[in-house]
Amino acid sequence: MAVPVAHAAPGKPTERSKQKALAEAERAGLQQKLTALKKDIGKTESAKEDAADTLAESEAAISDANRALRDLQQEQNDTNSKLTALGAERERLSATVKDQQQQLAQMLRQHYVAGNEDRIKLLLSGDNPNRINRDLQMLSYVSQAQAKLLESLRTSLKAVEDNQAATQNAKDELGEIAQEQLQQKNKLEQEKARRAALLAQLSNKLVAQRKEVGNVERDEQRLGGLVTRLNKLIEEQAAAAAAEKRRQEQLAAARAAAKAKAEAEQRALAKARAAEAERLRLARAAAAREAAAKAAAMANAGKSGTIKPQQPATPVTPPPPVKLDPIDADEPKVAATPVPPEPKEPPAKAADIALAPAAPAGAFASLKGQMRAPVNGRVAAKYGSKRGDGPAWKGVFIKAAEGAEIHTVAGGRVVFAEWLRGFGNLIIVDHGGQYMSIYGNNQSLLKRPGDVVKAGDAIASVGNSGGNEESGLYFELRLRGAAFDPSGWVKF
Repeated sequence: MAVPVAHAAPGKPTERSKQKALAEAERAGLQQKLTALKKDIGKTESAKEDAADTLAESEAAISDANRALRDLQQEQNDTNSKLTALGAERERLSATVKDQQQQLAQMLRQHYVAGNEDRIKLLLSGDNPNRINRDLQMLSYVSQAQAKLLESLRTSLKAVEDNQAATQNAKDELGEIAQEQLQQKNKLEQEKARRAALLAQLSNKLVAQRKEVGNVERDEQRLGGLVTRLNKLIEEQAAAAAAEKRRQEQLAAARAAAKAKAEAEQRALAKARAAEAERLRLARAAAAREAAAKAAAMANAGKSGTIKPQQPATPVTPPPPVKLDPIDADEPKVAATPVPPEPKEPPAKAADIALAPAAPAGAFASLKGQMRAPVNGRVAAKYGSKRGDGPAWKGVFIKAAEGAEIHTVAGGRVVFAEWLRGFGNLIIVDHGGQYMSIYGNNQSLLKRPGDVVKAGDAIASVGNSGGNEESGLYFELRLRGAAFDPSGWVKF
């Protein structure tokens, strides 16, 4: 059940807004890399204008707004669940506080009835000392129980206070979400109207350009260039991620070695102290025995009336003190195990490892023939079939209803999610082992570069972005940058 929305207090950022700002800052570095990569592709092309480019900004904005609304809906559901859990916790804490307050009130009442000078009365009562001692011990137990109950009550009251703060923060977050949802809905409606107007103006031009063979070839070259550069970037980031993993392992090993060394030194010190204490005990015991023997001898001599000249006592030599160094002076000292130095390399930046493969190299190949179609629809164009007078299809085109969810065919990491000429809102998933799946002409992209996805996750929604005349999904599979027939891999 949804909790009523409370607007956030102005000037007081919520935990959600702080985390959101941090996530956006982390994504900014990766987005700069991908933007630079896309610009690099554009440098190799002619400056010929494409009618679909006019739609780029509007279609990208529609995608962003839809993704934001989806994310906000999920956040709203999570926050409502959090509020429900906080409410249940608040009821439990209130019951605990009430019970503890009742126990404390009962104790105070009993203490008041018994009087405030119980201990003094007991000490001055003249009663049996054993009974007085027993009663004093019982009073001590009662005092300890009171102190423990008071501490428990303080802890419970602090938990109630924290619960109230968390509840207020969650309500403030709901207020933020509601406000952002309203903004994104307005933005979405405006961009849809803008795109519709642009399509009406450009319809004839778009139809003419789609018929040009050269445009299709340039689109394929553009996508091929993007995939080649992405593969290179993924390899670089995979190497950076491996280096970062080694650095972390070296750090862990250095810390473990330092900890082991410190623990060994502590054990050796404790052992030496125990040995020294035993040496001193033995020395004192020997000295005590010697003193007792002397006293006994003097007593016997006094009884007999004859005092014999005493022989000088053999001095008791205490055991030598224990040293931390090796016992034998001629024994060479054992060098301590060297602690590996902590690596001095700086930690890898998030943007430098964000596209590292998330799936093992052989995972995708093992799914051959088992993967489900990315969207429900009819295959209108197959891999290898001719496009009129143009080149053959390098993927498949699946006609589907606008807005239908598109699912990734296998687990991996999103490495590209942006508008690209000829393919509209395009999303590419890397599956490890240089396998990629490509999804084009989408209305909205629901994931961002760097996101890890599982098989079946919704990653986009069906559309006709990029100047496509029909609503549907353009789908490709690639290995080492080259497209191959997906029909033997995916169940269409």
